[in-house]
Amino acid sequence: MKASVIGASGYGGIELIRLLSNHPNFDLHAVYSSSKDDVPVTEEYPHLADICPLPLTKIDTEAIKTESDVVFLAVPSGAAASLAPQLAGGHAKVVDLSGDLRLKETEDYKKWYKKDPAPKEFIADAVYGLTEWNRENVKSASVLSNPGCYPTAALLGLAPAVKNGIIDVKNIIIDAKSGVSGAGRGLSPLIHFAEMNDNFRIYKVNEHQHIPEIEQQLSWWNEEVAPITFSTHLLPVSRGIMATMYAPLSKEMTTEEVHTLYADTYKNDPFVRVRPSKQFPGIKEVAGSNFCDISVDVDTRTNRLVVVSVIDNLVKGAAGQAIQNANIMFGFDETAGLKGFPMYP
Repeated sequence: MKASVIGASGYGGIELIRLLSNHPNFDLHAVYSSSKDDVPVTEEYPHLADICPLPLTKIDTEAIKTESDVVFLAVPSGAAASLAPQLAGGHAKVVDLSGDLRLKETEDYKKWYKKDPAPKEFIADAVYGLTEWNRENVKSASVLSNPGCYPTAALLGLAPAVKNGIIDVKNIIIDAKSGVSGAGRGLSPLIHFAEMNDNFRIYKVNEHQHIPEIEQQLSWWNEEVAPITFSTHLLPVSRGIMATMYAPLSKEMTTEEVHTLYADTYKNDPFVRVRPSKQFPGIKEVAGSNFCDISVDVDTRTNRLVVVSVIDNLVKGAAGQAIQNANIMFGFDETAGLKGFPMYP
């Protein structure tokens, strides 16, 4: 199967190249950029010398949709809203890693992303690819919207509790931290070395664009869900996300009972690892992998459930989950090309 990557000069794009280069079923056919044409990808990323000989090529949607079996859109939000509809409807299946197809209400997209949305009917047909919870719809998808990195960590951590009604869904707090690669490759004072080294800072307080995405999925699981409190922070590391979730229990449960619920829920999911009780994960323990590691604990003093979820924001939070979804869309082994274990230390 021929796979093409649009937006190959960004961090999400380069992660797709890394994973697809070793995929047993997808052949990396072409890489595209909006700002480069016929430029060796090694000029942008010298570490790909003798690994990826392809040039960065100007985007030509008609050629891409006829020459490719699957197209991965690793472009900034706003760009996919116009590109995805041009690529769909033909031979190729489309996997969009941006936020342009995630929110079903176009007014929500305008409010949170401050951009023009894709056509409403096109968004309605896009399948939301939170793999572990939407496999059946992913199987038949021709256009797939890959979840955001923060939503992936938060939703995988909250899903068993929300779907089984063990927490008060009107009082969910998500405290999340990300490595700076989550901000992309563009220049910003926020992620300059001098600003972030030896530093730790909160950003986009009460206005992060992933808030409506998380709320949308939670409300699909439980219509009683109220607006969440969601805080995001930048860590002085390159990659990784830790999301710590807090919510009051709706009934009396022990840590062991909650742990059993989570372990049973994810026992057949190859990329979700529920840690033993009292063993809490760090982002280093999933770096470079498609794993999501989850720990749960009940605070008996406050009757509150604490869930800790960690992922690599560029893999399970972006390129890895996109390939996991593409594997399912084409009927391949879900783990194909994604069996590498975390880089440690």
